[in-house]
Amino acid sequence: MELRQLTYFVTVAEELHFGRAADRLHIVQSAVSQQIQRLERDLGAELFDRSPRRVRLTAAGERLLPQARTVLAAAERARAAVAPPAGLRIGTSTGLGGHLDRVLAAFAERAPDVPVELASLPVADRPARVAGGELDAAFVRAADPVPGLRVVPLWQDPLVAALPASHPLAARAELDLAELAGLPLTLTSRRDNPALVDLVIGACHAAGFEPPPGPAGGSLQDTLATIGTRPLWTVVYASHAGLLHSPRVAFVPFRAPGLALPTGLAVRAAGPSPHVDTLLVACGDHRN
Repeated sequence: MELRQLTYFVTVAEELHFGRAADRLHIVQSAVSQQIQRLERDLGAELFDRSPRRVRLTAAGERLLPQARTVLAAAERARAAVAPPAGLRIGTSTGLGGHLDRVLAAFAERAPDVPVELASLPVADRPARVAGGELDAAFVRAADPVPGLRVVPLWQDPLVAALPASHPLAARAELDLAELAGLPLTLTSRRDNPALVDLVIGACHAAGFEPPPGPAGGSLQDTLATIGTRPLWTVVYASHAGLLHSPRVAFVPFRAPGLALPTGLAVRAAGPSPHVDTLLVACGDHRN
């Protein structure tokens, strides 16, 4: 008797049709019939009453069915007992900077045997991937509500100004946003990061000026390279600025209250990964 034979038997018993059972098992009908016949020979009993119009279980088949299901369930538990632990899939972005390293270190301390898979994705893709089950969680900033998700608040992410190191304002310990009124501003497109663009442009208007548009924003690396050669400015998350090294670009904090976006962790509202709670604790460890 083989587990494969019991699997075929249970499937036929549930469908009471060899053709439909073969479709469920993704094999040809003749293979199902052959394995059922071998199982019947091994057990010395007919398990199905076959007629041209219907298939039904014999008395022996009725007695075998619950036992076969028990054996298959036990086999599945045995496989699960030795299977590698399920991993944790997290959506990230480059702007997390040092936050991500510290959260992952705190998670590894609490769950050293759980592998973590990181996926750096655009702003709009992260919540959608969590909702679709492709990710277990994702870091998001000021995200719009998504059905089936909840966003757990984590921390505020301050922004700093990135401007040419040769500019007079680059030597300041901090600056007012209005002092940048004469410099062109280069930002990512609003489509790619609406929360960030709305925050910065709204703050400029509140400070009494309309920022002259700089060149269209590309990658952050390209933007910083351009700023190093031209009088432009942009914003960078403070947590990420500490990881960037560009001698021609200076990163200057804004004077309080400054600019900041809230960061949260998007998770499924129902049936989240069993490791999400540990991840949230790790986020709290980092925050504290």
